Amino acid sequence: MIEPHAPAPPGAPPSWTGPARLPVRPGTGRFLVLVCVFVCAACGLVYELELVAFASYLMGDSITQASVVLSVMVFAMGIGSLGAKRLRWHAAAGFGAVESALALVGGCSAMALYAVFAWTGGWGGVWAQGPRCLLVAFSLAIGLLIGAEVPLLMELIQRIRRQDAGGAVADLFAADYVGALVGGLAFPFLLLPFLGQLTGALLTGAVNVVAGGALVLGLFRRDLTRRARWALFLVGLGVLGVLGSAAALADDFERAARHAVYGNDVRVAVQTGVQEVVLAGGTHGRPLDLYLDGRLRVGGRDERRYHEALVHPALSAGPETRVLVLGGGDGLAAREVLRHRGVRRLDIVELDPGLIRLARSDPGLSAANGHAYADPRVHVTGADALGWLRGTHGRAYDVVIADLPDPGITASTKLYSQEFYGLARRVLAPRGRLVVHAGPVTARPRVFWTVAATLRAAGFTTSPYRVLGQDRGFAAGPDRSSGASRAPHDWGFLLAAPGGSAPALRLDPRGPRPWTLTQDGLTADARAAARTRTGGLPPSTLVHPRY
Repeated sequence: MIEPHAPAPPGAPPSWTGPARLPVRPGTGRFLVLVCVFVCAACGLVYELELVAFASYLMGDSITQASVVLSVMVFAMGIGSLGAKRLRWHAAAGFGAVESALALVGGCSAMALYAVFAWTGGWGGVWAQGPRCLLVAFSLAIGLLIGAEVPLLMELIQRIRRQDAGGAVADLFAADYVGALVGGLAFPFLLLPFLGQLTGALLTGAVNVVAGGALVLGLFRRDLTRRARWALFLVGLGVLGVLGSAAALADDFERAARHAVYGNDVRVAVQTGVQEVVLAGGTHGRPLDLYLDGRLRVGGRDERRYHEALVHPALSAGPETRVLVLGGGDGLAAREVLRHRGVRRLDIVELDPGLIRLARSDPGLSAANGHAYADPRVHVTGADALGWLRGTHGRAYDVVIADLPDPGITASTKLYSQEFYGLARRVLAPRGRLVVHAGPVTARPRVFWTVAATLRAAGFTTSPYRVLGQDRGFAAGPDRSSGASRAPHDWGFLLAAPGGSAPALRLDPRGPRPWTLTQDGLTADARAAARTRTGGLPPSTLVHPRY
């Protein structure tokens, strides 16, 4: 609630020699200042969220990236507030300049980060940390400019009508926090799904510069010299021109950057509402690559090697009538499951319906999965795997296949928790098995064996194994900017069964014959995985993730 006029305490030094000469009544003027506070706060929070989202997508490990962005930005806001004290005597001109700079820096930050990542992210050497350095620089710059807003707006609102400091601060912060709420909700529900990160950030910058310019040039123009008015007008017009030109070129820029990141074979790039899905190749004899949120999920030359290792040992170790695949919306694990004639029902639980639609309709992906979704044995549910398991009662599966992203990705840690495996154990039939993709064994043995420790804590006994891959040069794991590992490229798996007996790692000689997997190779890979064993690791839980 906006408080009525209250006199300044006795002896308080005036910051202005007289009230501002406004084109409107003082009450209307104060309301317009608070509206500007609201708009600027919404824009500022959009900039913060955009940096967090972009950093998580480009560099992985969303908790670390969010912590870096927010802590640096809050620190910079404090420094910006102190620096704004020098501009108080020219509050109108200073605020106009700050908003123009903030609109330009914040609006262009997403495009600049994407450009640096796309065209220089693979340079290595000194520039290996370039995207991270640029992220910190943008967080610092945006925080400094946001921090300078409130002291200057405080001077402007006091310039209209003198008020006690506590009441003025309460009014400003009320408008600021409500604006932050609107900006925080607008980013995930409006800007991101309808405009995308690039255009959304550019539009936010345009709104920011228009709001700041309208307040200064419309309400406080009499406090500015003619030269200052023209300078602010031309600067604001230039910022709008830059943002508008960038928005007009955003689609072409995004296509060029995508080709720089993924190569020239990109056929499909869609934002499904859950994740970004990119398909490259898959037609005219070219291998299919599937990227989810910028990480290689399926590599064409290694795809069959991965999915055969995931599926066939689990189905060969016992009954196989009813099978559950958690994740695996691309249908590639389903293709291998359906090769087993004993399978009578296959349930797939996939969070992203957009990926399922592509797996059904895209010519490259549907050909790769053998048109698995056309098989009448397949039943698909669009749901989060953890939530679906919690609500599932009375079902008994012979095999549960966890075809899920890398455990080191923050969004996936709940799917590698003790609670998740406890729910999976509840839906297993007698003699049932659970197989888990647990990340690379050689490059990240601690993560792999933490998954094993978590399975043991949930009541499973495990048989570890791995398979070597061939594709290199594009990380599938949680952090794409840390440089390529020198360790052999592999996938680690854990075949688990409830109780005290580890399931046998074998291939059924009466079952389908894998193209890439042999019994001798599987036995050797199990020994290789066992040699990396790391003991004494605690399990990962929902409240204490260990990955």
